[in-house]
Amino acid sequence: MVAKVMTSTEVIEYAKANDIQMVDLRFTDMPGTLQHVTLPIAFLDEDLFAEGTGFDGSSIRGFQSIEESDMLLVPDPNTAVIDPILEIPTLSLLCNVRDPMTGESYSRDPRFIAQKAEEHLKSSGLADLSYWGPELEFFIFDTARFDQNAHSGYYFMDSDEGIWNSGKKHSLTGELNLANQPKYKQGYFPVPPTDTMTDLRSDAVLKMAQYGIDVEKHHHEVATGGQGEIDFVYDTLTRTADNVAAYKYVLKNVAKEYGKVATFMAKPLFGDNGTGMHTHQSLWKDGENLFAGDGYSGMSDMMRYYTGGLLAHSPSILAFAAPTTNSYRRLVPGYEAPVNLVYSARNRSACCRIPMYFDKPHAKRIEYRCPDPSCNPYLAFAAMLMAGLDGIANKIDPGDPTDVDLYDLSPEEAAKVKQVPGSLSESLDALEADHEYLLRGGVFTKDVIETWLDYKRTNEVDEVNLRPHPYEFMLYFDA
Repeated sequence: MVAKVMTSTEVIEYAKANDIQMVDLRFTDMPGTLQHVTLPIAFLDEDLFAEGTGFDGSSIRGFQSIEESDMLLVPDPNTAVIDPILEIPTLSLLCNVRDPMTGESYSRDPRFIAQKAEEHLKSSGLADLSYWGPELEFFIFDTARFDQNAHSGYYFMDSDEGIWNSGKKHSLTGELNLANQPKYKQGYFPVPPTDTMTDLRSDAVLKMAQYGIDVEKHHHEVATGGQGEIDFVYDTLTRTADNVAAYKYVLKNVAKEYGKVATFMAKPLFGDNGTGMHTHQSLWKDGENLFAGDGYSGMSDMMRYYTGGLLAHSPSILAFAAPTTNSYRRLVPGYEAPVNLVYSARNRSACCRIPMYFDKPHAKRIEYRCPDPSCNPYLAFAAMLMAGLDGIANKIDPGDPTDVDLYDLSPEEAAKVKQVPGSLSESLDALEADHEYLLRGGVFTKDVIETWLDYKRTNEVDEVNLRPHPYEFMLYFDA
């Protein structure tokens, strides 16, 4: 999140030089939502970096029970930035969570799990580091309303760009409609006035730069209703997860400044494209890209086996990488979603794709297309890396590449192609059955796996299953 390494002393001096008044300490809960606590600048001292500050871990989702709630936040000086959103000069710092009783890092801290995954990679001797380049898509709506109670339930999204907003009078302004809305599945790359979000995205990009996020480009995405994408330069695993957290924070707040609302839900609109987080990844050692070789599409054997690991473990990976019930409204067979557990060059209907934009060794990577940005990036990236390393260790063969349009296969041929789970419940069952690869090196722990399964089943799967769906009234009210 910053361009250079900083010591705690340098951070303190930096804060003084910039007349910082407050210090914001941030971390993510297990589902991936950014949390924070704010301290006056007087508390920014060496003790804060050495000992941390206390907080109630029982009030954070997926953390402690109430009888053992005391936890510590220890700021990482390398993440220090001046917050570009807050009006009062505030220094933002990401933190690691520590157990005050043992003095050790907290096993359920998502950032610590990501850091352990990187250490496990180094200790394996296979590579020095991994590079990660996620493509986060999002929707920006003008208004979002939703509720659920005993006798009613609804959601309502509206957008100046929504193709549904094309009647005689504009539903938001009440003025005569001037059209220009992108049609369903036809929103990719239009210029203004069809793309009304260019300045908003550009503003977000400028603020992301203050977090050290090096943005490559931004654009409108395929869907109507203000779908967009901002792509940033790849980095190491934990730093990239840090950047994802900052990216989502900045975009949501910039949207609010424009009187709009941003969401990273996988499928907020019926009948249009969903929101994915295609994740590019590669392994490097001594400055060399280990995924470059002379095999299919320039793949090395290591890259083949890594891909084999991703495909073999996809059902359990998705418990972290597509971790909501809504994720599986996007991952539906027969549409453009990457549900097929195969790999290919250029073929976007495959779960694993080998981008072919540039035929250079340093650009060789695998693009895993199943994840969506509702995930906790620390957990999702760590799970993907551990699956890939298991593929290398066990030489898991991904099979032959699939370079045909999977949607044109005959029913007999299509039946032979394995697909991702059809629901969060199925992915959680897969994780329960297949998680030994995640435990290697102590990266994930049994406790983390069990906590995740219990939280998701109790708070999400069961709660959704208990409630009637609006479309059920269309189907069954006159039964």
